[in-house]
Amino acid sequence: MTTHRVHGAGRPVTLVAHGLGATPGEARLPASGLPGARVLVTLPGHGDAPDAPPGYWTYPTIAADLRATARETGATRAVGVSLSSAALLSLLAAEPDAFERVVLLLPAVFDRPRGPLTREQAVTAVPGPADYLAQRRAAFDRLDGVLEALSGQVAVTDREALSRVTAPVLVVGATEDPLHPSEVAAQVASAFPKGELELVPTWLSHRGDVRRRVVEFLARG
Repeated sequence: MTTHRVHGAGRPVTLVAHGLGATPGEARLPASGLPGARVLVTLPGHGDAPDAPPGYWTYPTIAADLRATARETGATRAVGVSLSSAALLSLLAAEPDAFERVVLLLPAVFDRPRGPLTREQAVTAVPGPADYLAQRRAAFDRLDGVLEALSGQVAVTDREALSRVTAPVLVVGATEDPLHPSEVAAQVASAFPKGELELVPTWLSHRGDVRRRVVEFLARG
């Protein structure tokens, strides 16, 4: 159900997937500066992608869509933000050798469910200009019921499954983002044999630093 566009060419090929309610501009941010081809995924109900069918919003379902896109495009590396980082966790737990390198930005859910979240909390938890918040509200207008569907779910049922992942994994968390606790990022990073943790106050306030760190990490190997 996802759609995607390929930007750039050559190797490596990196899959880039956004978070829930991301505006088109937000969805492009993690791909900025990456070498090779960037496969920008658009999840259902976002941008120009069609709405999701009933029952779509589970982490394994999203993970299966991301894996299918990676196979179709030959992506060997992956970057996921928030919702998509949880889907990548689900994917890696089931298929530890799916990618050569992985970046997980702002993971919010690991092996314990998060508490209930209202639409307004999801829109305004990280402050922004009025036009940005208006875009966020418009995005969530198409996603009615998704927050309730995701509530109570976990990305992985057993974090030990991630100990089989041999690929390097960079986890970027935020210390001042109430939707994405830094404690979750630390737990996720520690679950991988080659996990690396980077903490910033917020992604939006330090996106230049995050971009440099992600580009440097994916340029290795």
